[in-house]
Amino acid sequence: MKLNLKNPIIFFDIESTGLNVASDRIVEISMVKVMPDGSTEVKTRRINPTIHISEEASRIHHIYDEDVKDCPTFSQIAKSLARWMEGCDIAGYNSNKFDIPVLYEEFLRAGVDFDFRKRKLVDVQNIFHKMEQRTLSAAYKFYCHKDLEHAHSAEADTVATYEILQAQLDKYSDTLQNDINFLADFSSKTKFADYAGRIIYNDNNIPVFNFGKHKGKPVEDVLRQEPSYYSWMMNGDFTLDTKKVLTEIKIKSSGK
Repeated sequence: MKLNLKNPIIFFDIESTGLNVASDRIVEISMVKVMPDGSTEVKTRRINPTIHISEEASRIHHIYDEDVKDCPTFSQIAKSLARWMEGCDIAGYNSNKFDIPVLYEEFLRAGVDFDFRKRKLVDVQNIFHKMEQRTLSAAYKFYCHKDLEHAHSAEADTVATYEILQAQLDKYSDTLQNDINFLADFSSKTKFADYAGRIIYNDNNIPVFNFGKHKGKPVEDVLRQEPSYYSWMMNGDFTLDTKKVLTEIKIKSSGK
């Protein structure tokens, strides 16, 4: 089923140096921009992460330090990439949990505040898990009736994700609406304040901590009752995005 789009939407996938959202970097990124008329544009870039690619990650995506040593760094492409993505909604496979947080960290390191919170975010994996509970390769086989060749290649995974969403709309036409607003809501599990999920919104739309000794407690209450907790987090191994959101809440709270 052709996507019913009001805005262009970008399907994307990244390969990285590892799985730590706060410290690992992108080594390859592929994006398929789908226009409202159905036309597409594909961009795939390898990136010098400026840090070592873990052996475990290289075994999966087959990209090694030597392969990217002469590639541009993310900082060198960040502004042009942000311009190309401007005005687009975003989709991916497990993207809300991993790809978007990692990409946002890269933008922040480069000094480019590309605000994903202004976009509709469609996570095709969450739709799949709500419906079938399988992996990307299995999803591709199940929905598209084809084997996923070159799995863990960013471009192959990105194109497969786009095809899967189209097939999901056909298969679940009685449940899914061909509308990006609906799909973004349907594919969201928890309403995160930060992309790493350290701070979430509760049922009353109040930011609460989602980890540790203060899990479930309103952030404003904790910062007021235990001011040192802010310093501990700002000096800890948390993402730049988490620290940015925490600081925004602190500033807002101090103004009340």
